[in-house]
Amino acid sequence: MKLNLEKPVVFFDIESTGLNITSNSIIELAFVKVFPGGEQRIKTWRICPWDYEKRCQRPNEPEAAAVHGITDAELKDEPKFYEIVDEVIEWIADAELGGYNSQKFDLPMLSEEIERAMQFLHKTSPVDLHEKKMVDVQCIFFAHEPRNLAAAHRFYCGCDFQGAHAAESDVLATIEVLEAQLDKYKEVDPTTGFPALKNSLTSLTSYVNSSKNVDFFGRLVYNDKGEVEFNFGKYKGKTAQQVYREDPSYFDWILTKDFAQDTKKQVAKIKAECEAMSHKPADLTDLNKLADKFNSEYNGKLF
Repeated sequence: MKLNLEKPVVFFDIESTGLNITSNSIIELAFVKVFPGGEQRIKTWRICPWDYEKRCQRPNEPEAAAVHGITDAELKDEPKFYEIVDEVIEWIADAELGGYNSQKFDLPMLSEEIERAMQFLHKTSPVDLHEKKMVDVQCIFFAHEPRNLAAAHRFYCGCDFQGAHAAESDVLATIEVLEAQLDKYKEVDPTTGFPALKNSLTSLTSYVNSSKNVDFFGRLVYNDKGEVEFNFGKYKGKTAQQVYREDPSYFDWILTKDFAQDTKKQVAKIKAECEAMSHKPADLTDLNKLADKFNSEYNGKLF
C-alpha cells in the first residue's frame, strides 16, 4: 500500500563517527523525499566530520567504522556540515520526517549538527524540528515484531536487501517496510490489541509514540499535568518554574556545560518564559490566591 500523504515526507538515515550525539558527527546523510502522489527524490551527502572546537576533522571511532566501513581518508575532502546545512534545511523545510530508529538517534543527531553549524555561521535555523511530525518505522515494527531493519525487511517484504548500513540503502528499505506494514496491519491486531494502522501521517506519527520529551534527549519532560520537569540531576522531578524560583542559576549552569545544543535551546526558551512570568503583573487570580493564603495563615490580621 502506497503512502497517503497530504504533504511531503523526508525519510532519512545517518551514518556517524560514533553513537554519542554530543561528541560525534554525521559522515553520511541520505534523504528520500516522498511527495503526495508517490514521486521520490533522493539526495545523499558524504560529509567531513568537523570538530568545531579543535578546528579539525573528527576521527571515526573504531566500532563505528567497523559497522559502516567508511574511512577517515575517504571523508577528508568531503564538504563539512556547515557547508551543506542550507541545502539540508531546504530539503526538509516543507516536509515532515520519517526514518528507522530515528527518534532515538537520527533526529537528535541531525538536530545537533544543524545547531552546531548555525552557531558556527552565526545564523538562526529557519526550521524547528520539534514542530515536525516524525514517523519512526521501528516503533511500529517493534510493537508487532521486535527485530532489526534487515529482519523487518525480510519479514514484511519477503526478501533481504543489499547494502545494509549504507545510508541510502537503509532509508530506501525503511520506506519499503512502512508500505508493507500498511498492507499488513489493516485490522486490529488480535494478539497485541494494537489498532489498525491508518494510511495518514498523523496516524503513523502517533501510532506508538508516547514520548513526553521536551528536548530530543529527554533531559526535560512533560509531567502528567503538562508541566515541564527536569529529568536528570539534583532537580529531577521538579518543575522548571519551581527550579527557577529556587535556583535560577541552574539554568545558566546548563547553558555553559556540555549538554546537547537542542537541550540548551529548550532550556534557554524555558528560562525566558520563566523570566517573563516573574515580571508579569499580578492578575485577579493571583491576588485571590494571595488573599486566601493571608487569611489562612494570619486569620486576616496583621497584628
